[in-house]
Amino acid sequence: MAGEDKIKQELTERFGYLKDAVTIQRERRIIVESPAANFAEVFDYLVNKMGFSGLSAITGMDEVTGFAVIYHLTREGSIVLNLRIRVPRENPSIKTVTQYFPAADAYERELADLLGIKIDGLTINHHYPLPDGWPEGQYPLRKDWHNSASGEQKD
Repeated sequence: MAGEDKIKQELTERFGYLKDAVTIQRERRIIVESPAANFAEVFDYLVNKMGFSGLSAITGMDEVTGFAVIYHLTREGSIVLNLRIRVPRENPSIKTVTQYFPAADAYERELADLLGIKIDGLTINHHYPLPDGWPEGQYPLRKDWHNSASGEQKD
């Protein structure tokens, strides 16, 4: 796990606020919990200085009091780094990463459609993956989502 240890050391030396926020989950798997305010500088450093040149997915999760957004980054040598940020439930907003990874567009549209997270810098002119005509303000992956059309409450 020398490679993972080097990554952890470099990140914590470069960004002191990550001192207790970098976890080596197992061989070739690292989790970084970044403050949302510092996301851009950490993400840029990972991509441009540390060689995390692949984005395999972006995952959004409703954590009831807010949302978590996880960027699954990869680099040569099969190391996967999950960069996690939390955004508030009231007016959730993140910046697009399409300038680094154009394919992030699809993942970011899913965050907007399914969780209602605003993606700053991303032009959204149609729904994805929800159908056109989907009711405004209805986000089916939110734990408190209520489908008013069917009267169903999501548990």
